[in-house]
Amino acid sequence: MTTDGDLEIFLVASPGLEAVLCAQAEALGFAQATTVKGGVTVRGGWPEVWRANLEIRGASRVLARIGAFRAFHLAQLDKRARRLAWGEILRRDVPFRVEASCGSSRIYHSGAAAQRIETAIREELGAPVSPEAEVCIKARIDDDMCTIAVDTSGEPLHKRGFKEAVAKAPMRETMASLFLLQCGYDGSEPVVDPMCGSGTFVIEAAEIAAGLKPGRARHFAFEHLATFDEPAWQRMRTSFAPPTSPSAFPEAEGREKASPAIRFYGSDFDSNAIGMSRANAARAGVSEMTEFRQCAINDLAAPSGPPGLVIVNPPYGTRVGDKQRLHVLYRSLGQTLAARFAGWRVGLVTNDPSLAKATGLPFAPSAAPVLHGGIRVTLYLTGPLT
Repeated sequence: MTTDGDLEIFLVASPGLEAVLCAQAEALGFAQATTVKGGVTVRGGWPEVWRANLEIRGASRVLARIGAFRAFHLAQLDKRARRLAWGEILRRDVPFRVEASCGSSRIYHSGAAAQRIETAIREELGAPVSPEAEVCIKARIDDDMCTIAVDTSGEPLHKRGFKEAVAKAPMRETMASLFLLQCGYDGSEPVVDPMCGSGTFVIEAAEIAAGLKPGRARHFAFEHLATFDEPAWQRMRTSFAPPTSPSAFPEAEGREKASPAIRFYGSDFDSNAIGMSRANAARAGVSEMTEFRQCAINDLAAPSGPPGLVIVNPPYGTRVGDKQRLHVLYRSLGQTLAARFAGWRVGLVTNDPSLAKATGLPFAPSAAPVLHGGIRVTLYLTGPLT
């Protein structure tokens, strides 16, 4: 059982965005970042687990892998689970629960596997089991190999504690950060979202530019573990260490703050969306860097100053409206951007290549599709418009 400075830390990614998350982890100085199916592995001690939750913008969860063993039947699973030093990880006074998944293994009943591990921990450690417990042990049994991990995040990491007001079909903050990174955004240029909804892209871009840590204002499950050091955690939360390398992305605090001249703009035809965006930006502490206004696509104009990035997540055919009306909307968006946003790059997220084509914009070959709300969407990106 690994409990010291050599944990394998698994960063859960949205399928299709693993490589982007890996680049983010490398830029933040995490050791041995490796892309695997469903996420990225890095190595480090418990402080690195805390830092991953605090600083990595694109991960959905952070799992600390604490043990692995072969198990061919439930009795063997029970026996070997009891050998793990649970007292070094879990607290006797904190409830826990177990989730299990099984694939290509002789142990095939995930519910029975979870129950056996729960019983082993309860009897060996004395901690109570609760289906509502925030501390969750995850067991994955694949090809008869059981890997045990602790979910150190608790609530999913896109829940940053700021976006209380949510528009229809919102983009998760974790995914938005990775799309921004795919667009080449580094915090040094203005960003415009002409269909901003609840303001996710605009607020995320502003936070990156300001060097704000995404987990700065929320609680994490690792705070209930036996490995938790409250004074060390508080020092980490308030530290302003410089980036680990000249190529580090601005998620690491300590970089120069964004110039006051760089601002972030959101607009939407829906006045309720504008109200939500302003409230969310205020809670995130980026009101002074952001502007939101009600605006139809045909009335959209580039802000004064240097060009930057337009990023937009318009309605999809499976979500809102019929395809004909959506083609009109996308065509209008493309015409407006082509006419008024010379020098700006455009990133567009949609589920239908024909809708991207309807804009008439010169998109480069697209990246692989990713799942967003159960729908496969693709980021389409242009170079600077001429």
